[in-house]
Amino acid sequence: MAASCVALLVLALLLLVLLLGLWKRGRQTGRARHMVVVVLGDVGRSPRMQYHALSLAQSGFSVTLLGFYNSKPRDELLQNDRIQIVKLTDLRGLGAGPRILQYGVKVVFQAVYLLWKMMRMDPAAYIFLQNPPGLPAIAVCWFVGCICGSKLVIDWHNYGYSIMGLVHGPRHPIVLLAKWYEKFFGRLSHLNLCVTNAMREDLAENWCVRAVTLYDKPASFFKETPLDLQHELFMKLSHMYSPFQSCSDPSHPDTERSAFTERDCQSGVVRRLHGRPALLVSSTSWTEDEDFSILLRALERKGPLREHYRHLISQKHLQHIRFCTPWLEAEDYPLLLGSADLGVCLHMSSSGLDLPMKVVDMFGCHLPVCAVNFKCLHELVRHGENGLVFKDAEELAAQLQMLFSKFPDPAGKLSQFRKKLQESGQQRWDESWQHTVLPLLTHR
Repeated sequence: MAASCVALLVLALLLLVLLLGLWKRGRQTGRARHMVVVVLGDVGRSPRMQYHALSLAQSGFSVTLLGFYNSKPRDELLQNDRIQIVKLTDLRGLGAGPRILQYGVKVVFQAVYLLWKMMRMDPAAYIFLQNPPGLPAIAVCWFVGCICGSKLVIDWHNYGYSIMGLVHGPRHPIVLLAKWYEKFFGRLSHLNLCVTNAMREDLAENWCVRAVTLYDKPASFFKETPLDLQHELFMKLSHMYSPFQSCSDPSHPDTERSAFTERDCQSGVVRRLHGRPALLVSSTSWTEDEDFSILLRALERKGPLREHYRHLISQKHLQHIRFCTPWLEAEDYPLLLGSADLGVCLHMSSSGLDLPMKVVDMFGCHLPVCAVNFKCLHELVRHGENGLVFKDAEELAAQLQMLFSKFPDPAGKLSQFRKKLQESGQQRWDESWQHTVLPLLTHR
């Protein structure tokens, strides 16, 4: 009896959605200039989809951006009159029952909830969807497109099933089901973007999906941070994190000092401290495709996994190295990259087909990078030219020793890498998007 009632409710909901969709199909006004961007994740931690929304708005489209609002997006997004953010609610606290049942309930809830949210919006010409996560978003967005006359654009960042495979194993039934789902519904899109040529070739060969490569490019706000802004950032962080605090008091009371810089409060002049430590940055979302133990072992030789690594860090007793694991505001992240001396990337692609956006951001700030090697990393990092590539902790330790042995040395390898990045004249996101994506939307 209960199952019959649920089935009737679902059927009634689908009928209501269908009638609403037919009504929306008749509302042609404004559809050609309206775009929807969907990310079934935290908008604030989804920079590429934020960039899509900003580029669409700058091209004259009105944009509705749907996603979870766990962290604050960039101010440029919040202050843009052409962009409306629709906050999605995540289903949390399912602690009872088998894990597969909890996962199933969450997927069904997300499907119905996302469908309802999207059907309440004005019709759009295109729906941009980030994948992963694509379960159940790909099917829902395709269905909404069918009944509202919208075209689906999937932006393939990776394969969702490959990330699930890191947790459950590649032959787990859930992983195999997710792969079938992703492959079946992925073919129903009208346009496809992807992040590497290797992924484009794999999509064509194994998925029968034709995609256009849109490399991640740094936004304009990723750049070297002026010294006065570096000092402001260091002083701000020093109030929350002890590694940014000065180890000694300044000799003059009118001097303000951090661990890296000091400022004469009378003249306003900022200078770098003599004998300052090097600032090494490794951006992370604390997920399974990054092994931070590589960096910890390398540093040891040199001298939701977040808590796991914080525990490992607390067990290390290193004389000349201090650790800090902050969560940064969106506006502070590019400032920190632009203030650092070296970036380390520990991203190991679950599919071997995506590239770490954090390295793109670091290069935008002219920050030299050491990156762990995987299948298609050569599309971004060229060993010995714009950075260094390593395979294990021993190689990383040797690279850190070489780069920091005479720090800071204007003639050292670290400075040479930075100079090459400064001279590279790399393309930025806006230019790349205008050249690659906009013609796909306007010539159809």
